[in-house]
Amino acid sequence: MRKAEIARNTAETQIIVALNLDGRGEHAFETGLPFLDHMLDQIARHGLIDLMVQAKGDLHIDAHHTVEDIGITMGQAFARAIGDKAGIWRYGHAYVPLDEALSRVVVDLSGRPGLEFHCKFVRGMVGSFDLDLVHEFFQGFVNHALVTLHIDNLRGENAHHQCETIFKAFGRALRMAVSHDDRSLGRIPSTKEVL
Repeated sequence: MRKAEIARNTAETQIIVALNLDGRGEHAFETGLPFLDHMLDQIARHGLIDLMVQAKGDLHIDAHHTVEDIGITMGQAFARAIGDKAGIWRYGHAYVPLDEALSRVVVDLSGRPGLEFHCKFVRGMVGSFDLDLVHEFFQGFVNHALVTLHIDNLRGENAHHQCETIFKAFGRALRMAVSHDDRSLGRIPSTKEVL
C-alpha cells in the first residue's frame, strides 16, 4: 500500500498529514478551519484517498500559514507515497459540476512543479474562510508533490459551489493519475524512464 506520514513543524504551524493512496476515502481532520476540513473531505472521498490532517497554526493572525503549510505537508506526503511511479496512469482529469458551478482539473505526475490556477470566485469569502487561500493550498501542494496541475473553474454563481467543484475534481483527477495501469507491465510512464 502506498502510504506516508509527514510532520512539519515551524514557528507558525505544526502539521501532521497521513495518507494512503490505495484507501477508501477514510478521513479525519483537525485544522481549526471548518471550511477547509469540508474541502479536504472532498479530496479524500472523491479520490478514495485515506487522509488524516492535524494542524495547529497561528490562526490568531489569519489562516494563511496554516492553509499553505497543510498544502506543503500534503505534497510531501504524496511525493513519498507515490514512490517511483512505476505502473501508474500518470495523467488524470475530471470535470465536476455542482448545480450551476463546473470545474475542470488536470494533473500530470511529472516530477515537475507547475500550477495554472484560473478561478474567479464570485466573492472573496465563504463564511470566515478567505478564498485567496485556495490558490495557496494548491501552490504548496504542487511545489512539494512535484506535479503539474491545471485548475479551471469554468462557471459558477455561488462561491461555495465553485470551490467545492475544484476540490472534488482534484480528488477525482488524482484518483485517475495514481491508478495502476495493468497494461504498462510496471514501466514508468515516460520516455525518460524516470519521473
